[in-house]
Amino acid sequence: MSSPSPVRVVSRRTVKPPPRPRERIPLTPWDTSMLSANYIQKGLLFARPPLSTVRLLDHLEAALAGALAAYYPVAGRFVTEQHRDDRGAVVGCSVSVDCGGQGVEIVHAVADGVAVADVVPPDADVPRVVQSFFPLSDAVCYDGHELPLFAVQVTELADGVFLGFACNHAFTDGTGFWNFINAWAEIARASLARPEAPLALTSRPPLFERWSPDGGAAAPAVLPCADPSVLIERLWPPPMRERMLHFSEETLAALKERARQELLAASDTAGAAAVTRFQALSSLMWRAFTRARRLAPDEETVCRAAINNRGRLRPPLPAEYFGSSVYAISTEAVRASQLLARGHGWAAAAVGRAVAAHTDADIRSRVAAWTAKPVVYTARYFDPNGVLMGSSPRFDMYGCDFGWGKALAARSGRANKLDGKASLYPGRDGGIDVEVAMVPEHMAALEKDEELWAAVSPDAAPPKKE
Repeated sequence: MSSPSPVRVVSRRTVKPPPRPRERIPLTPWDTSMLSANYIQKGLLFARPPLSTVRLLDHLEAALAGALAAYYPVAGRFVTEQHRDDRGAVVGCSVSVDCGGQGVEIVHAVADGVAVADVVPPDADVPRVVQSFFPLSDAVCYDGHELPLFAVQVTELADGVFLGFACNHAFTDGTGFWNFINAWAEIARASLARPEAPLALTSRPPLFERWSPDGGAAAPAVLPCADPSVLIERLWPPPMRERMLHFSEETLAALKERARQELLAASDTAGAAAVTRFQALSSLMWRAFTRARRLAPDEETVCRAAINNRGRLRPPLPAEYFGSSVYAISTEAVRASQLLARGHGWAAAAVGRAVAAHTDADIRSRVAAWTAKPVVYTARYFDPNGVLMGSSPRFDMYGCDFGWGKALAARSGRANKLDGKASLYPGRDGGIDVEVAMVPEHMAALEKDEELWAAVSPDAAPPKKE
């Protein structure tokens, strides 16, 4: 029987943007296909701010309201519109964001007896208590019809504070999410440095106009049902163990060079020239996960990765595009025995081929296929023998300084976890952190994988407040 959580909720408050004309923003196929996914749950651990609890909450609320002035759809709700034929019969439905200023939520909580060191223990699992630092843990994106599209939980620790964010994944992706958090932090930071300054965004504003294949106004993405609720599944995986593994810049360079040399030895000069740190790290995780699962030699496995469409479209979408614009790419399926026998370089090149194939034409083909046969993706679509590389070390997580210094660590909630998922984070001081989620049996085997652990950098002591 699990012990009760030491986290208790103290208060809740709703934050709204300034009044503005009401509008609706239609969800694209990229957005709509995510309606059954969990909310994005990412958070930042900080040393104790030099502010009282009341002032901290007021400070974050005021800055959040300032950010919502630019990111006003974040404070909206989903609405469903039915589509009818000439006889009035319902032929489908579509979902839009109703930008009515309904508001986002700030939850204030206290974790009794929990210290910073308890949240980031060295050489150990991510503590289960971290999951209690996030709001909307049971929500799927469809719930944005009633629930806020964004919420934050401010959890006070004995010697620090954890900001746990939850954002609707059918409304935006990791790029848009971290752009928003950074915008909020920018305003918060400026308001402490210059209290007399207006609470306004000074960096580039977000772009809410939805992408469409023909370059015109985006048409609603229509689902073949009267209400999307019939397509929603609430599937939770079995309990997972999670670990954060750090890979230094030197280790990543060595993994890349090892893959390059293996490819040159196999006369794959093109693959050797194109290999990247991401491909080399993906190869390491793919092969280690396959060994940990003890797949039968003839069982097939793939490596999938979440990939940003913005820069691959022609013309490209700007980085400020605020919406869900990601796909999952996949390597070719390979037998487990072949994956392990062919080596690190071959697996890295296989990931590279999948990345290279994700072109403007491929993206447009996927959109056309979805439009012809719409689908809302659920956990059932995940291959239990596969590996999924998620998140990105390019996200500026540690740039989110709310006015009292750089975060000590980044962590996630229990949402969107699957056996064999590896989420990539920027290392606080360089390198890449990989959050690994596996069922206990597989994690126990992974902890004995010599090739993997030879590349993992030893845990450092928790960083001090700067």
